[in-house]
Amino acid sequence: MMETAEMLKLFNRHRGDAIVIPGRGGRHWVNVSTRPTRDLPLGDPAMGGHASFALGLALALPQERIVLFDSEGDVQMGMGILATIAEQRPANLCHFMLDNGRYATTGGQPVPNASVVDYCALARACGYQRVYAYDNLETFAINVERILGEPGPVFTRLKIRPEVNNVPIGSRAKWRKRSQVQVIADLKQELGIA
Repeated sequence: MMETAEMLKLFNRHRGDAIVIPGRGGRHWVNVSTRPTRDLPLGDPAMGGHASFALGLALALPQERIVLFDSEGDVQMGMGILATIAEQRPANLCHFMLDNGRYATTGGQPVPNASVVDYCALARACGYQRVYAYDNLETFAINVERILGEPGPVFTRLKIRPEVNNVPIGSRAKWRKRSQVQVIADLKQELGIA
């Protein structure tokens, strides 16, 4: 298994100009990213919302590489998005799924059937042409640059160590450094979009 923060540090060395939606990795990503104006740390939308947002962004900005760090809990909450992404075939979308087997944000409850669900098989069955899985940082390190260079959509399951936060959501330290409005404004300015 990988530590989320270490995996994100590794990814950051290869991100290039990609626009990154850090999803469930956001609390680590804001301290790792060297290109914050190309990041969209939007916090926690409704479970399953990150992939839909990433698809919309990929379709709206086909000249930009879009990277999403989703979670298996998000995928289970909105599995239909896998088929929609595969159907739309955004060549610029790289979909990483963090798999820790837990709903870590809400107290560590097990994700239903976590030890049985084969997310790579689901992605393939939905139509993703390039699907990968990594359980350790060393193997991911060897392959991350190649994955980012492949035409999308690319789906990659990353097995990560659970980091359960049992502090009530309203009492947790705030990790977002910018509001959602500021995040969008910064990206628009970075891209020269009025």
